Amino acid sequence: MAAISYLIWLTTRDSIRADMAVGLLRHFGTAEAVYYADRAEYDLLRIPPRLRDSLLDKKLDGAEGILERCDRQGITLLTCQDAAYPERLGQLDDHPLVLYVKGKLPRVDKEVAIGMVGSRKCTPYGQTMAGRISMDLARSGAVVVSGMAEGIDAASLKGALQGGGRVISVLAGGVDVVYPACNRWLYEDIQTSGALISENPPGTRPEGWRFPIRNRIISGLSLGVLVVEAAERSGALITAHDALDQGRDVFAVPGPADAPMSGGTNLLISRGEARLVRSAWDILLEYTGQYPQKLTFPPPLTVEESDARLAPEPAPTGNTEAEAPAPPASEQEEPDLPLKSGAEFDRLGEEQREIFLLLAQHRLTAEDIVGRTEIPARRVNTALTILQSQGYLKELPGRRFTAAVRFDQDR
Repeated sequence: MAAISYLIWLTTRDSIRADMAVGLLRHFGTAEAVYYADRAEYDLLRIPPRLRDSLLDKKLDGAEGILERCDRQGITLLTCQDAAYPERLGQLDDHPLVLYVKGKLPRVDKEVAIGMVGSRKCTPYGQTMAGRISMDLARSGAVVVSGMAEGIDAASLKGALQGGGRVISVLAGGVDVVYPACNRWLYEDIQTSGALISENPPGTRPEGWRFPIRNRIISGLSLGVLVVEAAERSGALITAHDALDQGRDVFAVPGPADAPMSGGTNLLISRGEARLVRSAWDILLEYTGQYPQKLTFPPPLTVEESDARLAPEPAPTGNTEAEAPAPPASEQEEPDLPLKSGAEFDRLGEEQREIFLLLAQHRLTAEDIVGRTEIPARRVNTALTILQSQGYLKELPGRRFTAAVRFDQDR
C-alpha cells in the first residue's frame, strides 16, 4: 500500500484536528505506523475516545476512493513528506499533512507571497483598494494568496490576475467544489494562472466551521498578510492573528474613523499589530532586500488605467463596424519585434501560449480567438489582459490584437 494512502486515511479520521494528526505522525514516525498501531498504543497517548475509535477503523476504502477521484479530476496531491511541500507551511505545528491542488502551485518558499483578506460585504472603497493593491503586487512579481469568497477575496484575486500575476486560492471545501457559485469564472481562471488548494479531499462541502481553520494556511503560505477592509468582529481578523502567531508580517489598509467596515483594520493599526498600507509599495519595500531577484518595479499605472483594468468586462456585443476582419498575413509581417527568451514563453500558462502563438500569425478580436480555440470568452479576455500587461501583445484599431514580441524557440 502506498504511503499516500495511509496519510489520507489518517487525515480523514473522524474528529481529528490538524495538530493531532501532526502529533500522531511525529510520535509514530510514519502514517503507516499510526495505521498499524493498536488500542493499547493509542490509549497510552490519551486520545479522545471518538478519535481512538476512528483510528481503530482500519478500512482503506475511503482513502483509495479519494485517490481515484483525484486521478479522474486531475487533482494533484502534495504531502508534508514531499520535497515540493512549502517549508513555510511545514513550520506550523498544525500544518496540513496533505494538500489537494488544482492548477500549478508556485514554489512558495522562493516567492514574495502576500495574503490578502477582508470582508465579504465590503464597501466600494474596500473593493477598489483590494483590486489596485493586488494588481500592483502582481505586476511587481509578488504572488497573491487569498480565499474565494465574494468581496475582498474576489477583488484581490481578480486584481492580481489583471496584473498578470500568479495567485493561490485556499479553499475551505474540496478543490472541486465551486463556492460561491458566482465565482465560477474566477475558479476557472485561477487554474490557468496559479493554484486552487485545500487540505480537504474532493467533494468536501465548505461548511462554515471550516473557514476559520482554513485561514491558517493563507497566512502560513505568506510572508505577510494584508487586511484590506474588516469590521471589528470580522473573520479576517482571525487570519491576522494567525499571522501574528506564526511570526508573519501583518498590514492593514486604514479607513474612515467612523466607518464600521474599517473598524477592524483601524484597530489593528492603532494597537501596533499591523503596519499601515496605502499602496502596494508600502508592502513591497519590506521585501526588496530579501528578494531582489523576485521583485521588479514597473512604471506605475495611473488611477484611470488601474480602474479601467478592474472594471467589469462588458458583455460581448458581436462584431461592429469598428471591428474589421483580420488582414492577410502579408500585412502582418513585423520583422523588428523584440526577441524574448524561450524561458519566458515557458512560464506562460498553456492557454496564454496557445493564444500568443495564434496572434503571432494573425490579427484577431477576442471573439475570433474564442471561435478558433474554443477557450471560453472570459478566459480569453483574462489571457489577453495578462499578455498585454507583460508587453507580449498590443491592441490595434478595431479591438484586434497581435504579437508585440517574438520568443526564441531555437533552444
